[in-house]
Amino acid sequence: MSIHDLPAVNASLNALSGVLLLIAYVHIRARRIEQHRRFMIAAFATSSLFLVCYLVYHAQVGSVPFTRAGLVRPLYFTILITHVTLAATVVPLALVTLSRGLKARYPQHRRIARWTFPVWLYVSVTGVLVYVLLYQPTWLI
Repeated sequence: MSIHDLPAVNASLNALSGVLLLIAYVHIRARRIEQHRRFMIAAFATSSLFLVCYLVYHAQVGSVPFTRAGLVRPLYFTILITHVTLAATVVPLALVTLSRGLKARYPQHRRIARWTFPVWLYVSVTGVLVYVLLYQPTWLI
């Protein structure tokens, strides 16, 4: 594995985090708190590993220019800008939400989780989209 494999690893970690978030959501809706907790911890670990890999990659490679033209260009930058903005927001949201859940401060946890979940899910999904738009050949999309 080389440094240039990390974007695919990052996209996979983002996708896995999104799936774990959805599974955790299903568990909490069914009031299976212990299963919800396990999947949320897994989603947090996956997202944390993503962040480490992302920082390592960009520390080595720098920024990667988007060279495609046409309608995909404004679409890409719209997704990228919202993704980056919300990714910065989700870090403190996830930390506070996780902390409150682990401390069994459930009313406070529930209040912030209603904001954290959709933001975190959006960041996970758009992370995969950014990867596809930036790194995949144009004939695939």
